Amino acid sequence: MTTFTFARTDNSVVGRWWWTVDRWAVIALTLLIIMGLVLTLAASPAVAERIGVDPFHFVRRQVAFLVPSIAAMFVISLMNVDQVRRLACFAFVLTLAALAATLVIGAEIKGSRRWIGVGSLSVQPSEFVKPAFIVVSGWLLAERQRHPGFPGGILSVLAYLAVVAILLMQPDFGQTLLVSMMWGTQLFVAGLPMVIVFALAGLATVGIVGGYLLLPHVASRIDRFLNPEAGDTYQVDRSMDAFMSGGLWGRGPGEGTVKRILPDAHTDFIFAVAGEEFGMIACLALVLLFAFIVLRLLARLLQETDSFVVYAGTGLVCQFGLQAFINMGVNLHLLPAKGMTLPFISYGGSSMLALAFGMGMLLALSRTRPGLGGYR
Repeated sequence: MTTFTFARTDNSVVGRWWWTVDRWAVIALTLLIIMGLVLTLAASPAVAERIGVDPFHFVRRQVAFLVPSIAAMFVISLMNVDQVRRLACFAFVLTLAALAATLVIGAEIKGSRRWIGVGSLSVQPSEFVKPAFIVVSGWLLAERQRHPGFPGGILSVLAYLAVVAILLMQPDFGQTLLVSMMWGTQLFVAGLPMVIVFALAGLATVGIVGGYLLLPHVASRIDRFLNPEAGDTYQVDRSMDAFMSGGLWGRGPGEGTVKRILPDAHTDFIFAVAGEEFGMIACLALVLLFAFIVLRLLARLLQETDSFVVYAGTGLVCQFGLQAFINMGVNLHLLPAKGMTLPFISYGGSSMLALAFGMGMLLALSRTRPGLGGYR
């Protein structure tokens, strides 16, 4: 019996990829995807039953989304730094146009226009514009350092304003806040003067206050978070019931009961399903897996000398980690309610494909290259 391995002297495309990619990050992402399939299998049948479709309707759709997502992540991770930059620039122009199109042709759902139809599918452009924007911004900031006369900082600001302006018009305050945090982290890593960093933090605070005062749904979510008696907290209450029901070790696969009445159990509140059926131990393992991926890739970026790779990679890691933190924080009632998927765990085609796009670029940027200490 033989095993399939790559020799270090293998010069094929896949062979070079295997010995230069961060294999521990790949393994961790694979485990995350497997856990996502298990949790989709646990959470989605109850949702399918409520809406009158086949019990495995969402499972089959998730697998259908997962196959092209994994393929895209692998193909993108084969790219070199220049190819990643060009791909991100093209994707940013395309996704920004699609994001703007939601204001005109987007379907209105719960008072927001965030989705556009592509054939029989619905696509959320904001999911794709996030990784594209952060890589383009990283390139602009890096060019600003390499060529002092290049207005990279100003162009980065203009790109940011274009993205958040459209997001606020949809409106999507949560995605606006996430993009702002990603971009702010990138600016901090890029070494902008602290005066500018604090000024931007002040503007962000003004933006949050403005969102509270001008957007009723934002005010309602914050009020309900600070004072549960201020409005309906059904989703968060059921989420907490799920964690309490699961205890330390969980009720067992398929044995959850709260998930049957938990809205969005297969998407925004899938972490609560993990708590009910697999217990706190499994939830901690999931948290540690996310933390490992974030810290592993950040440690890899610390060894990098290319400023573009550092800025773009840090922004992509920030997006991945913050999105997981926000989702889990909402499930545990540590943050105000916000519809945001748990990366590679929650059901959702746009989210899955966009995350694969972003992580593919991150794996490509973090690959070992000549001059970075050999193979890793």
